[in-house]
Amino acid sequence: MIGEHSYRAHLTWTGNRGTGTSDYRAYDRDITVNIEGKPEVLGSSDRPFRGNPERWNPEDHLLTALAECHLLSYLHVAVTVGVVVTAYTDDARGTMHEDGRGGGAFTEVVLRPIVTVADAEMVDAAYAAHARANQLCFIANSVNFPVRHEPVIRVAGAI
Repeated sequence: MIGEHSYRAHLTWTGNRGTGTSDYRAYDRDITVNIEGKPEVLGSSDRPFRGNPERWNPEDHLLTALAECHLLSYLHVAVTVGVVVTAYTDDARGTMHEDGRGGGAFTEVVLRPIVTVADAEMVDAAYAAHARANQLCFIANSVNFPVRHEPVIRVAGAI
């Protein structure tokens, strides 16, 4: 299926305390994200940027988008190479550096998937599938920083 895909989201800033952006400390960074047919997401900026730590921030979304995309791409690749995955978890971590001028950028994301496969003979193919999954991941292909992988493969019943 080759083609162009479009995505839509509606964001509403809900942080006006009555005086708008009259001062840097006069408003909250709270937003609500709506995508038709999906639960709303409550967002904010990260705590160091005066955000609400109980809400998702853009950095959280970027990290989880990369991890989720890799997971889904990996499951697809596993099927195509005959690897039966029975469990998958990831402890993803990202690093962002501020530039001293009010901006910054992610410099790296490291995905640390722990994959359980059905049989010991699948282990080598399971490791190799991570490289192909990275090639297929739409999100990893859209960022300008490295997305590294430190996978661990386990065999069901041998844990």
